[in-house]
Amino acid sequence: MTSYKVLDVNDDLPIRTKGPVHSGKVRSVYWLTDEDSARLISEKGYQVPKGTELAIMVISDRISAFDCIWQGENGLNGVPGKGMALNTVASHWFKLFDQAGLAGNHIVDIPHPYVWIVRKASTVKVEAIARQYITGSMWRDYTKGVRNFCGLELPEGLTANQKLDEVLITPSTKGIITGVADIPAVDDVNITRDNITNNLTVFNFKSEDDVAQYEKLLVEGFNLISAELAKLDQIFVDTKFEFGYVEDIDGTDKLIYIDEVGTPDSSRIWDGAAYRDGKIVENSKEGFRQLLISNVPDSDVLLNKDRMPEREQLAKDYILPESVMLAVSETYVGIASKIVGYDIAIPADPRAEVITILDQQYGLVSKA
Repeated sequence: MTSYKVLDVNDDLPIRTKGPVHSGKVRSVYWLTDEDSARLISEKGYQVPKGTELAIMVISDRISAFDCIWQGENGLNGVPGKGMALNTVASHWFKLFDQAGLAGNHIVDIPHPYVWIVRKASTVKVEAIARQYITGSMWRDYTKGVRNFCGLELPEGLTANQKLDEVLITPSTKGIITGVADIPAVDDVNITRDNITNNLTVFNFKSEDDVAQYEKLLVEGFNLISAELAKLDQIFVDTKFEFGYVEDIDGTDKLIYIDEVGTPDSSRIWDGAAYRDGKIVENSKEGFRQLLISNVPDSDVLLNKDRMPEREQLAKDYILPESVMLAVSETYVGIASKIVGYDIAIPADPRAEVITILDQQYGLVSKA
């Protein structure tokens, strides 16, 4: 039996809230009562306007791939240390963004490596994707003859995993967009810049200038992370950012980074030495995806969106060996430690630690 305790269930913590917990694939969000938000803003001196809604965002160790959650044997239904590795990396990049004078982000406090206190943002409904190399789904489509990606034309003669001349912005929808003729009403569908600028309200942009601003912030953030990773001989291949609006301390709306940035979950990161040797060594979730493709009985179930019911059933029934979950843990914690410059220690019991800190230092645990 494993000695690790993973934080696989993160939506049932005894945190006082003013509504139901919102639980995504990896993170759960607990919206605090107005009284607790106001108290913390006052007690902790958070630099946000009075009346700002705060939430506790708890990351789990669950691992999702191909839109499904996967389990390991011996009850290891998550990857040890994965949650804190992601949070630690994202927080590191956000700090460097701040130092470089880029936009701010939604984090107001970090009580524990598994926990952020965040402020409410009005989310832009665009997955902001930047690519510096042709690989993955883009390469698969390219081999089928596709040359136009999100309104951008790629030249003939590219090879797999080749570096592109510039960072490409290839956005997709965040959530389901309805009522726009040339955008299918499904989640995560590729869109063009014109799709966005012709439907600003639908995508929750306040102006066309803000579309240019998100693109600028995406490329600047991408280039900063890429340059930092290059110092570690790691290659920043592609990534996904998200953006939203918040009210600034002076009452104006501003566009900020939200969710996470530059993590092994939201990005592809390759080992530089291996790449120069003609090999791809993934220091990101892509390695886990490839492992699944190689090991499940029928990989088409993972790659074919028309077989989603079969895929969901496979994810429920397929139990990964403990050794695989620990190998994935080594990838996540290893690259995170390399990025932040110190060894990340996996907590013995992350759930208990989180509850204790939120109770003793923040007064947010419900006693009922």
